[in-house]
Amino acid sequence: MKQNIVANYLGTGWTALMNLAFVPLYIRYLGIEAYGLIGVFAMLQGLLSLLDLGMAPTISREMARLNSSADSTSSARTLLRSVEVVSTCIALAMMTGLWLASSWLANDWFVTKNLSIDAVAHALVIMGCLVGLRIIENVYRSAMIGLQKQVLMNLVIGVMATLRGLGAVVVLALVANSIQAFFLWQLTVSAIGIGALAAATYSLLPHEAVPASFSFNALQGVRRFAAGTMAITCISLLLSNMDKILLSRLLSLETFGYYAFAVVVAQTPLGLVNPIAQAFYPRFTQLHSNGQQPALANAYHSAAQLITVLLGTATVFIVMFGHELLEVWTKSAVLSDRIYVIAAILSCGSLFNGLMTIPYYLQLSYGWTGLTVRINAVALVVVVPALLMLVPRYGVTAAAWVWLVLNISYIVVVIPLMHRRLLPREKWHWYVRDVGVPLAAAVLAGLLLRLLSPAHLGQRLEVAALLSYALLLLTVAALAAPIIRARALKMLSWID
Repeated sequence: MKQNIVANYLGTGWTALMNLAFVPLYIRYLGIEAYGLIGVFAMLQGLLSLLDLGMAPTISREMARLNSSADSTSSARTLLRSVEVVSTCIALAMMTGLWLASSWLANDWFVTKNLSIDAVAHALVIMGCLVGLRIIENVYRSAMIGLQKQVLMNLVIGVMATLRGLGAVVVLALVANSIQAFFLWQLTVSAIGIGALAAATYSLLPHEAVPASFSFNALQGVRRFAAGTMAITCISLLLSNMDKILLSRLLSLETFGYYAFAVVVAQTPLGLVNPIAQAFYPRFTQLHSNGQQPALANAYHSAAQLITVLLGTATVFIVMFGHELLEVWTKSAVLSDRIYVIAAILSCGSLFNGLMTIPYYLQLSYGWTGLTVRINAVALVVVVPALLMLVPRYGVTAAAWVWLVLNISYIVVVIPLMHRRLLPREKWHWYVRDVGVPLAAAVLAGLLLRLLSPAHLGQRLEVAALLSYALLLLTVAALAAPIIRARALKMLSWID
């Protein structure tokens, strides 16, 4: 599992680097208005991924279960082929739907200044194809996660991320600096990536004389869990994207582009969560299936503390030093001024959202989806009217505050309800040792560094200072987390 965590971090870190490093160049070549369409694509990718009917988390869980079974080869291949067929049909239907709606969206939904209606419509058509391919891609990624072959998966993903990020800059600089060219390149890379991931996934399953085929029975066996995860995904994506849906209608694409950039900054630390969740989720499932409750509790707390240390450090860093970071990165004081406050608020919301990841995957490992479905349904009833009432009056800042309050409510409400049924003696351990102490240490260290940090440093000194602040915050948070501290000291003693 350690190898998987390291591979996930290398893969996720490289992907995040490729996604972030070239954003200033995208804005330079395309303009902030066209970059707003990239923000729209991110929103569509999230919203339309709910149409996979919960297949991605289902295939991951089932592959983990089948991988520990002695007679699993035929079941695994049959289930994978069945999910492939369903996901492909869904992707084709979704591509067609967005193609039919593209003209209406370009004319009546988005407010443009410099981009032509035809350019927006063409971009939306390509986005639909791209999101459809991403749905199919997620099937293979989830299968490899369940099989715990995440080193190979991250190797493929890293190559794809490089082609997507660096390749897009080359296309914009040398071929055409248009938003259509940007998305066509992304589409090409996704098609190549699906082929590579499909070949890798099937190579991990033992060969059979009879080719795998579609089976309704295989889907019937997982329909209840898939339906639950689909409901969770549907409501969660509506909650996390409702602000973007509303703002994309109320604001010009230029102004929405600034908000989309703030969202990218705020959600980047969440990339620190996925590698841990991907590594621990199959482990949770196996431990629960084998009835190893003490080992499951230990794994649960280890994962929770690791996420608190990493995500808490990143969030405190953005809140305390985000303005300096943005100015160094974008080399634009105006852009930094426009998005810093919004990014800081959104980052805090993303922190609490990320802290709920491990409890959520613990629920999935038990096959329990009902709690999250009900909580998110109630939240949706509250959040949508709040956004409709507050955003037109107070603008994008109100949307950011709604996101923060929503995720704080999860920490307060969901954790006690979950621990009534799952690992009932571990609730306060999670609140205090896993989250409270490491996060409080990071916040106090961040406040102290903010007070002591010198002003008006040169660019090189500023970069060095920011790196040292991040390292200090990470060290303090790690020392405050009992399990992480013990393992770090053990590693140091081993080195000595």
